[in-house]
Amino acid sequence: MTDPAGRVVLVTGGARGIGAACAAWFCAGGHRVAVTFRGDDVPAPPPGTPGERFLAVRCDVTDPAQVEAAYRSVEEHFGPVEVLVANAGITRDTLVVRMSEEAWHDVLETNLTGAFRVAKRAVAKMLRLHRGRIVFVSSVGAFVGLPGQANYAASKAGLVGMARALAREVASRQITVNVVAPGVVETDMTAALGPARVGELVAMVPLGRSATPEDVAAAVGFLASDAAAYITGAVVPVDGGLGMGL
Repeated sequence: MTDPAGRVVLVTGGARGIGAACAAWFCAGGHRVAVTFRGDDVPAPPPGTPGERFLAVRCDVTDPAQVEAAYRSVEEHFGPVEVLVANAGITRDTLVVRMSEEAWHDVLETNLTGAFRVAKRAVAKMLRLHRGRIVFVSSVGAFVGLPGQANYAASKAGLVGMARALAREVASRQITVNVVAPGVVETDMTAALGPARVGELVAMVPLGRSATPEDVAAAVGFLASDAAAYITGAVVPVDGGLGMGL
C-alpha cells in the first residue's frame, strides 16, 4: 500500500475531536486527506498541510445521496478512496425508560447505518483496486454497558459485528477491516457529560487519565499502515485499560 504520492484517505466526522486528529495524522504522513462535516464551519487543513492535499466535504451520513455526492467529490479531486476511517457519530443519552423512538433511531442511523453506507461505497472501488483499509471507530461503551447509553452502545457494538463480517467478505482482495474502541477521550462529546461524570469515568481507567484524540489517531493510523497488513477483523481498545478483559 506504499504510495510515494500518499494514499487517498477519507475521514467521516473529521471536523473535530478524534476525526480531526485522524485527519492531521494522515496529513502529516503525506497522504491526500478528505474529511466530511455537517456544521457551518468548514474545516481548514491541519497546520503545514498544503491546501491541494486536503479536502473538506459537507456530508450527512444519514443521507445516501449526500454520501454518494461526497465520494464523487473526493474521487474527482484525489481518486478512489484507499483508506476509510468511519468516525462520524452522535449521542442521545438517556435511560431506556425515557428514551424516545427518535433518540434510538437517530443514533443507530448515524453511528451504524451511516458507517454501513460509507463502507459500502468505499468497498466498491477497493475491490477493483485489490487493496484498501477500513477502520471503524467504535467505543468501550459497546462492551462495558454504560447506563444511559443503550442506543449508543448498540450502535457501537453493531460496528464490531459488521466489521468482522465485512472483513471476511473482502479479505481475498487484500482489504483489511478493523475497529478501534476508544474509552474516555478529551473531546467535546465527552465534555458534554459534565466534569463530575467525566471525573467518575477517568477514576475507572487503570492508566488514570483520559485519552487524547491523538492517542486514538495513532492506533487508527497503525491499522491503516503497511505494518498492519496482516491484521483484519480485530478490535483494538484505546481505553487505558478501562475495558480490560471484556
